[in-house]
Order: sequence, then structure tokens, then C-alpha cells
Amino acid sequence: MQSKLVSLKEAVAGFIKDGDRLVIGASLEAAIPFAATFELIRQNKRQLDLIAPISDASADMLIGAGCAGSITGAWVGNVSGGLGHNYRRAMEQGLPHPLKVNDFSNFSLAMALMAGAYGMPFVPVRSLLGSDITQSNPDHKILQNPLSEAPDPVVLVKPLVPDVAIFSVPRSDVFGNAHFWGSLGVVQEAALAAKSVILLADEIVEPAVIASDPNRVIFPGFKVKAVAHEPASQYPSPMTGCWKRDNAFFNDYHQRSRDREGYLAWLEEWVLSLPDHASLRAKLGTRLDDLRIKGTALAAPANFASE
Repeated sequence: MQSKLVSLKEAVAGFIKDGDRLVIGASLEAAIPFAATFELIRQNKRQLDLIAPISDASADMLIGAGCAGSITGAWVGNVSGGLGHNYRRAMEQGLPHPLKVNDFSNFSLAMALMAGAYGMPFVPVRSLLGSDITQSNPDHKILQNPLSEAPDPVVLVKPLVPDVAIFSVPRSDVFGNAHFWGSLGVVQEAALAAKSVILLADEIVEPAVIASDPNRVIFPGFKVKAVAHEPASQYPSPMTGCWKRDNAFFNDYHQRSRDREGYLAWLEEWVLSLPDHASLRAKLGTRLDDLRIKGTALAAPANFASE
């Protein structure tokens, strides 16, 4: 096998192009690869469709930087602050440019990724019935359940197939075989649905470490095109067993992005003036060290012996 280890800069430049449909983290509030968000902004990617199963403020940052052409999701904001200010400006004022929204609920988005993962032509759901989402997204079709003799309307949701899914993982080998634990969210569905996967690994380990616990490998390594070794790539979001959440960073972002000028100043300070993620780690210094989880709460060993 050939090593897939590259720099984050190389991974973003080589495997993500303008107009791609991206999943940037799918663990909901945890393990969001903000280092990739910042690199997408530095490389000035454009017209991205952000498939956004929450991903905290990542989507809002990309909208403000002009990288997003559309949002496929249920919500864009800062989990601890509320609706994203850049998202609101794009929708209400067309700043920095107008944004298309492909409307979903969180549940229907997860189901659409599942349909993409398993090659299903559509997935039927009932939870969208009675909502405006069936009106705002013409891809959702209401039909009668053909297997029911009684009236039973269902909403058919098209599968989602991202071009690229990017994940922060606790550890990976250089071939793209990774362990993932903690809040899984829809990582597995997004990875299996995506055409390719980029990993940002907190730690690079030997293949034998990954093989020692195959149940923590939630998608196959052959889906992975690139592995970047980037400790704390999820900063400022948390990662189970590795990093705590930097609440102050999120709060500062939400306050400063309240107006366009404040957001641009924040962007210059925390993204554009820094050449890479290593520079961000250096800038954070002891602030980042204080977020490293130092305690242990280990799972019980599992026996995989065959004899």
C-alpha cells in the first residue's frame, strides 16, 4: 500500500475544487475539522455547497469569507451563540454574495446521507409532513405509501452524495485506516456516501494499532484519499478523550462577527494572517495546552482472539 500522508495544504489543494459538495465534520458539535475550514478560506475556494449537519460555526465562517455558494442543511450558526451572523447577512443582504439554501431537517439530512451511503434511489420519511420544508425544497416529493391500503403519505428524500467529506479523527495510520470514538453523529453515513474522504489525524499510528480494534474503524481506508497529521485540527471544537471545547473562542467569534467589519477583522487575525494550522497552534500557546484532556477514562479491553 502507498502512504496517503500529505500536508493539509496539499490535501485541500489537490482534492477539493471550486463547486464541490463538502461535508466538513459530521459529529454534530464535536470533532469539527476547523483547520480544514481555515485552509479552504486561505486557498480562496469558491461556490462550495456545504452539507451542514450542524458543524458549529464552520459553515458561517466559510459563508462570510465568500467560499460558499449554497448550504444544504437545517441550520447555520454558532451552537453556543445562535444563528450565524454571516449566514443572516448572506440571506438578508446578499453579503458577501447571495446564498442558495437546500432546505432539510437534521433528521432528513441524516437519512439522505444514509441513502447516499447505501445507493438507495430515495428514502421515505414522515417527519417532514406538515412542515414548510416540503415547499422550500422541490427535491422533496410527497407520495402515498404504495405498500399501504389506507391513506399514508410519505416524503421521498433524494440521496446526498458529497464530493468530499473531511473529518478530524483521534488516530489514523498513513494508509487512511482510522479509529473514531465518542459522538459519531453521521460520520459513518457521510463517509460512505462521499466520493472521497480527507482525514485530519491528531496522531499517526502504526497499522497494527488500528488492526487491534477493528470495531473502531467505522469506514474503510480505501475511501480515504489523503491523511494530514494535524494535532488539534478540530480546535476550537472538542474531541472525545483528546481536547476540550474553547468556549471563549466561539463566544468571541459570535460577538465580533455581528457586523461585517468585525468579522473581517476576526478573519484577518485568526485565519488570513496565519500561513497554516501549525501557526495557529503556536499563536494559541498555553491556551491550547490548557484544553488538552489529561485524564483517562479507558474502555474495557475487548478480546479479538480466535483460539
